[in-house]
Amino acid sequence: MGNTTIARFTFPRLTILAALGVLFLAAATGVAAQGDPAGAAQPQTKLHNHLTLGGDQNYEPISGLQRFHWVLVNSIGPAALAGRALSSGLSTVINDPSEYGPSWAGFGKRYGIGATGALTGDAMEASLGALWGEDPRYFRAQPQTSFGSRVRHVVVTAFLAPRRDGMMAPAYARFIAIPGSNFLSNTWRVSSEATVSEALSRTLIGMGRRVAGNAFAEFWPDFRNRISRSR
Repeated sequence: MGNTTIARFTFPRLTILAALGVLFLAAATGVAAQGDPAGAAQPQTKLHNHLTLGGDQNYEPISGLQRFHWVLVNSIGPAALAGRALSSGLSTVINDPSEYGPSWAGFGKRYGIGATGALTGDAMEASLGALWGEDPRYFRAQPQTSFGSRVRHVVVTAFLAPRRDGMMAPAYARFIAIPGSNFLSNTWRVSSEATVSEALSRTLIGMGRRVAGNAFAEFWPDFRNRISRSR
């Protein structure tokens, strides 16, 4: 079991895959030709005001540099690393998949597999979306929006994304990238995970994680501000 697992999970394989994802992203969006790094911050926008689908004159289309920044933050940012550590730790405790074993080595393999899949999927989404101007970023609901509307906003925007004119449309790049990266990962996963049913299951989990990520981005700033005021 050990030799087979190590053969499927090697750092050269992970490094090549990550590099290809970054190169694909750079080629599709022209990262090197984009402007100031400060542009990576999210613009203030009324794009999702009450989840209307109309265009927004205040919306600023995402740049190539911002796409690159989004991939890095979404894949290897603090929140992504913490969430991956938690899920890898739980999988290690229950020893799923069993080929990796309930050990620190098994935790590392699970963590690496998850990190590679996330980087691949995010690079696919950002680069494919550049072809038709799909923006992968999440924008919070407007101030004074009711809690119920904010929850709806969190869920709906997991399936919709803005275009260059601020109009909302189905997030086609996301619909391609999440299942695409999960089926692609079958080529380096252990046999118990390298099946169609497992890839479909990971795809559903991936969409669920997108909703969870939106919820974190939507509500965490409020929670953080309340903690700061209470001190």
